[in-house]
Amino acid sequence: MSEYHIPVLLEESINGLNLQPNGIYVDATYGGGGHSLRILERLQGGKLVAFDQDEDALQNLIDDERLIFVNHNFKYLKNFLRYYGFEKVDGILADLGVSSHDFDQPDRGFSFRFDGQLDMRMNQSAEMDAVKVINEYEVTRLGTMFREYGEIQNWRNLSQTIEQARAVQKIVTVTQFLEAIARCVPAKIEKKYLAQVFQALRIEVNGEMEALEAFLVSTLEVLKPGGRLVVISYHSLEDRMVKNFMRSGRIDGKTEQDFYGHYHLPIEVITRKVIVPDEKETGLNPRARSAKLRIAQKTG
Repeated sequence: MSEYHIPVLLEESINGLNLQPNGIYVDATYGGGGHSLRILERLQGGKLVAFDQDEDALQNLIDDERLIFVNHNFKYLKNFLRYYGFEKVDGILADLGVSSHDFDQPDRGFSFRFDGQLDMRMNQSAEMDAVKVINEYEVTRLGTMFREYGEIQNWRNLSQTIEQARAVQKIVTVTQFLEAIARCVPAKIEKKYLAQVFQALRIEVNGEMEALEAFLVSTLEVLKPGGRLVVISYHSLEDRMVKNFMRSGRIDGKTEQDFYGHYHLPIEVITRKVIVPDEKETGLNPRARSAKLRIAQKTG
């Protein structure tokens, strides 16, 4: 297993699973295998099912017969658990976002720090990439993407600028894209702005919000009563969805009442206050600065 990704909030997230030596657990975002390795260290007769749609994760597989690796998106959680004969599991961990490894690969196109193909696909076999989004989306759809997924203030100007630039020349590389949108980038917040733009593109290309919603909903079907759901989120959009879900068992955050007015909560929040990395961890791992850890438990 290569050390290509530093796991964030490692001890806090593993402790949040309340691991039982003979339990069945899921690492929904395998990545470099850091969280999975720590889970396996605490298991005895248990099993760990790990998901990751990125083929690069195959380079980091842990040689352990207790590990079942699924090279697919975690939105297929329920289907693959049933395929491998697991109706219910004791805990699920998801470390959302993009691995530091992917950000450091110029040919993946996730970062504005390097030139390379505008790709941004987590699943390299997927047809949709950032080149198609930038060059083929109509201007209103581009604007909606930047407004909703990047929370860009000048989204209308940005999308119109892209439309004008691509009419002259197809935008294929990161450098071409940065040159095309240069006049829209506020000088005082250049890095923050570009991070928001690239975030919006990445979310759109990978259908991240739809996948996260499908994943969260399926956790209620596969977790045992008392089973733990542990999620590390990074940007406000995914964190809001996770927080709403853990509070109510619904993506919209609305609590349901029965005929007598009693609230039915299929999941209970364990962490009343969100857990964030300390200064030591953020100093060693800049990616951890925006991390938020939330833990919930299946009721009933």
